[in-house]
Amino acid sequence: MHELVAEVWRGDFLESVHHGSVVAVDGDGRVVFGVGQPAELSYPRSSNKPFQALAMVRSGLDLDGELLALASASHSGEPFHIDGVRRILAAAGLTEDALQCTADLPLGEQAKADHLAAGGHAAPIYMNCSGKHAAMLATCVANGWPTSNYLDADHPLQLAARAALEELAGETVGAIGVDGCGAPVFAITLTGLARAFGRLAAAPAGTPEHRVARAMSRHPEWVGGTGRDVTDFMRGLPGAVAKDGAEGVYAIGLPDGSAVAIKIADGSNRARPVVLVAALRRLGVDVRAVEAVADVPVLGHGQRVGEVRPAFVMAVA
Repeated sequence: MHELVAEVWRGDFLESVHHGSVVAVDGDGRVVFGVGQPAELSYPRSSNKPFQALAMVRSGLDLDGELLALASASHSGEPFHIDGVRRILAAAGLTEDALQCTADLPLGEQAKADHLAAGGHAAPIYMNCSGKHAAMLATCVANGWPTSNYLDADHPLQLAARAALEELAGETVGAIGVDGCGAPVFAITLTGLARAFGRLAAAPAGTPEHRVARAMSRHPEWVGGTGRDVTDFMRGLPGAVAKDGAEGVYAIGLPDGSAVAIKIADGSNRARPVVLVAALRRLGVDVRAVEAVADVPVLGHGQRVGEVRPAFVMAVA
C-alpha cells in the first residue's frame, strides 16, 4: 500500500526508512499529487479534532479564541492548558470529575517533568485530549444531552461529529473505532482528510468552520504547545490550520483551500514534519518560515551525526 517517503541517514550510511502515503489537493478539492495509497481508509486520530470542534460549534458550543483552539487540541499539558480546561468546565457548571478521557501525564516533556517534580500524578485533565472532552461536555450541557455517555458512538454529540467530518471530507465514514482518549474515531481516506482541512481553512468569515479555523491559526500554542511542530507550522504559515495525529498522521489546510495529508505507515512521528514540508514545497507553498521544523537530526553521543530526509517522487494525478 505505502511507498518510501523518508530515509534516516547516520553519517553517509542509510540506517532506516519510513514508508507511507501522501496526498495534496487544490482549492477545489482536486488531487494534485499523491504517493502510496491515499484513497485507502485510515483513522485520522487527533487530526479529526478540528471537525469534532466544528460539530460542537454547530451544536451551540459558546467558545471562541484560545478556548476553541483548546477544544481542537492535543495540548502539551502546560499550566495554561490545564487552566483553560478548567475554565471550559466551570462555565458549564462542571468539574474535572466529569471528564471521561483516559488518565495520563502531560504530553509535553517539560510539562511532564515539572508535573512529576511537583508530586503530580496521572489524571484525565492532564491528558492531551482534555480540552476536547471539556468542550464535548459543555456542548452536552448546552443542549440538554446526557453527559454520562457522551463517548458512545450513537450519542447525539458523536453523531454530529461524524456528520461534520463526512460533510467536509465529501465521503462516508468507512469504519468506527475507539480513539486513545475513549472517544469514537472515524475512518476516512487521506484524500478526504486533506479536502476537509482545505475546506476548513478556506471557509467564509462568519461560518462555524471559519470560527474553528481562526481560533486554531491565531492561537497555535493552545493547539499544541511549547516546542511542538504543529504550533510552529501555524505560526510560520499565517492562516494555515494544522493538526497532528497519532500513528503518523498529519494534515494541514491553507487559506486558498489547498491542503496536504500524510500517514507514516509504521506510526512513528519523527518523519512527519520532514514529509509534510516536502509535500508543501511540491505544492508550491513558500516553506522558508517552517523549514526548521523539518530539520530532524540523528544523534550520536549527543551530537548531530545525520538527519531524516524526504525520499519520495510524487506522482501527479
